[in-house]
Amino acid sequence: MAGWNASDIPDQSGRTAVVTGANSGIGLVTAQELARRGARVILACRSGVRGEQAKARIKREVPDAEVEFRSLDLADLSSVREFAAAYPYENLDLLINNAGVMALPYGKTADGFETQFGVNHLGHFALTGLLLPKLLDTPGARVVSLSSGLHAMANLDIADLNSERHYRRWVAYARSKTANLLFVHELARRLRAAGSDVVAAAAHPGYAATNLQAASARMEGRKVRERIMEFGNRIAAQPAESGALPTLYAATAPGVRPDSFTGPKFQGWRGAPAPSRRAKWTRNDVAGERLWAASEQLTGVTYEGLKA
Repeated sequence: MAGWNASDIPDQSGRTAVVTGANSGIGLVTAQELARRGARVILACRSGVRGEQAKARIKREVPDAEVEFRSLDLADLSSVREFAAAYPYENLDLLINNAGVMALPYGKTADGFETQFGVNHLGHFALTGLLLPKLLDTPGARVVSLSSGLHAMANLDIADLNSERHYRRWVAYARSKTANLLFVHELARRLRAAGSDVVAAAAHPGYAATNLQAASARMEGRKVRERIMEFGNRIAAQPAESGALPTLYAATAPGVRPDSFTGPKFQGWRGAPAPSRRAKWTRNDVAGERLWAASEQLTGVTYEGLKA
């Protein structure tokens, strides 16, 4: 793993990848590097305009790339179902659950879930479950979910998953990222129990310059805060190209273990991919089972073939 970079990505010819939120930042870099290595890549994005722009950008960088845009809004479960139902290929080798929102003002998804929990966890939980038959039928398939080092700020409150009692944006964000890790933990356990070779793993980018940091301030019209976040990105953050490396490692490197958590080497902040610290509550079997049951109930998506 030492010094691992994009040039170490194995040949991906013949493989198909879905990358959510692939129109910018880490998702765009992830999609581009997979395409550069020969994968057929589906850009699963909410905005058609930005999705097509991302496709055009990848084609400029990788002229022979096999890349396509398909609409996916993780804040609307009907969109998630439509995306999965229209998935056109027999195999699905890589599902990269990359899209996310960060520290937004309180809001709700189309289905009434708190936005951060709904988009960051429930949307991806539903998507993975609906695409599970394709993954199970593809030898060597992987699911990579993006969490954050900030997950350690807060454990889940299983009795208040939608933050209805008291909403604090950064706590809600941390809880959604804890949910990502608990989801990977429980998914890996169920895949192992089913005898499947599908690998469920997690990654995080450290402090990478993306549009997430300033999105909340932009939504609220807080110009000074927006400029501060953008300044922090320029001064302290590593570029998206570096932030995408833990995802790409978890998705493609040989020997990646189920339920592993990969992030930047240096204090989880920046550098080459390395095993990352995680809060002990993200490996709690009981919590994983409870979150799974609640997620099935909230989304209406059950994972056929994976028992508790």
